Amino acid sequence: RRWLRQHESVEKLNMHAILSAAAGQEQLLTELLVSHTKIPVLIGELISAEVWKHKVFPVLCRLEDFHPRSTFPIYVVLHHEASIINLLETVFFHKEICESAEDSVLDLIDYCHRKLTLLAARSTNGQAATQKELHPKDLASLSSMQSVLAPPQELQKQAEAMEFEISLKALSVLRYITDQVDSLPLSALTRMLNTHNLPCLLVQLVEHCPWSCHEAGKLKKFENGAWHEVPPEDQVKMTKLDGQVWLALLNLLLSPECQRKYRFDSFNKSQLLKLRAFLTDVLLDQLPNLVEMQRFLSHLAVTEPAPPKKDLVLEQVPVIWDHLLRKNAGKWEAIAKHQVKHAFSPTEEELKLQARRWAQTYSLDLLEALAPDKPRCRVCGVEAAKRCSRCRNEWYCTR
Repeated sequence: RRWLRQHESVEKLNMHAILSAAAGQEQLLTELLVSHTKIPVLIGELISAEVWKHKVFPVLCRLEDFHPRSTFPIYVVLHHEASIINLLETVFFHKEICESAEDSVLDLIDYCHRKLTLLAARSTNGQAATQKELHPKDLASLSSMQSVLAPPQELQKQAEAMEFEISLKALSVLRYITDQVDSLPLSALTRMLNTHNLPCLLVQLVEHCPWSCHEAGKLKKFENGAWHEVPPEDQVKMTKLDGQVWLALLNLLLSPECQRKYRFDSFNKSQLLKLRAFLTDVLLDQLPNLVEMQRFLSHLAVTEPAPPKKDLVLEQVPVIWDHLLRKNAGKWEAIAKHQVKHAFSPTEEELKLQARRWAQTYSLDLLEALAPDKPRCRVCGVEAAKRCSRCRNEWYCTR
């Protein structure tokens, strides 16, 4: 129960951050997160949720004697990671938030690298995440509890679909971190450039573009949490996700400090030069800053950059992921069985109580304020202002 209350607090913070950012009034929230040193706490929670999903959740799904009355509590835990990364994406735009992460920014960089590696692997394998997934709106009423009365194996599919969106949020967070390369710890820069070779990983994302796919001969792109069919006249238009990758590359390749630290060996150089094929006039018109990158790549093609100086550096390493794995090594099955007994087998009364709490957290009016699109009339498709008083789901432009 204590964890559920904490999750509800994260959800409310997440929704407040989105609404504040939309109104341009997020300063108060960022000041509170910084003054109460909550960013390292959120990063620790994020990685704990990731470890649970990779180590405990698969064991839960394999337990033969686990037949829960509802998989709703498990879905809440799966959703916890998505809520935190969404909150971090909203607030990490601000420099003071990034700086307040302190040493835990190393753990966040490693987290983003793991997610982007999965994203790149998914795109090279030709997988497209177009499955339908659960959204918080599905949890707004007790009747929608039926949508999560699914076997654990069904939750595995939903977790995979959720992983795609989480990875895209991690891409945005990473881009905001690269915006602050001048104020990051030295170890963070070394980790991004040399330990993880993020520039080459970002080249893979430019090359394979996992947020676009062709289906039935039509181009679809993922934006604002859903796949949209792209009309022919908009197919060369840059999406927000495309912009995040290019801006991260700009930050990592054109910063003097990054150029001094990065190893421009033959492999890295050949990978980076692939970008020249994508720097078309249409792209440069949409993001003029890329002219500088085009100039840099032209220079890189005809020169041999100096090797990085071999300084003696005492490098910090991230600790949260390794600490959790070491502390719980060999205990994952015992943890799963304990959670089955004490957390994931609620009584019907407890389920109803939790559903009511979620209904209060996700009020319909609040969800509509968070939705990227205005409600539309079921009959004619124009923007609607009147909701059906009986079902509370359908909208109409007139009575």
